[in-house]
Amino acid sequence: MKALLPVLGALLLTAPAFAAEPEYATIKMEIDVAKPAAEVWAKVGKYCDISEWLSLDCKITSGDGGMGTVRALAGGRVLEILVAKTDLSYGYTQPVREGQFYNLYHGFMEAKVVNAKSSKILYTLVLDVSDKADKAAKDADLAKRRTSFEAALQNMKRIAEAK
Repeated sequence: MKALLPVLGALLLTAPAFAAEPEYATIKMEIDVAKPAAEVWAKVGKYCDISEWLSLDCKITSGDGGMGTVRALAGGRVLEILVAKTDLSYGYTQPVREGQFYNLYHGFMEAKVVNAKSSKILYTLVLDVSDKADKAAKDADLAKRRTSFEAALQNMKRIAEAK
């Protein structure tokens, strides 16, 4: 029995390695905007514009707004790293945090040209929901995220279409 204690202790310490298989979920959202994509992006597409349309404080903690720039949200509780960028889009990820479940959270936002006078804002989230207890908990988490970001899209539309 004493010989098993070190083995059991090691297993307990490595328990996260035995976590459930990842279950990646994608939330795709979009909204029509009665402004050209470049105008929309100029009003809502800077990396810390999130503070205006999601009502979160945002601070750039490293970088110059290009690839690898890190923003801290909600008083530093959330870090996001810019991992993709074009003239009318950007993508970001949240880093691994020691001692916490890593959900591979990624977000991608884009102003997409529809025609010369209108555009769409596309926002996509990808994350692993395998840490949730059951389907109901997974669905509730995804619904909460969708509700929050659809409200953000409405705010972006309002900001972009303002005179």
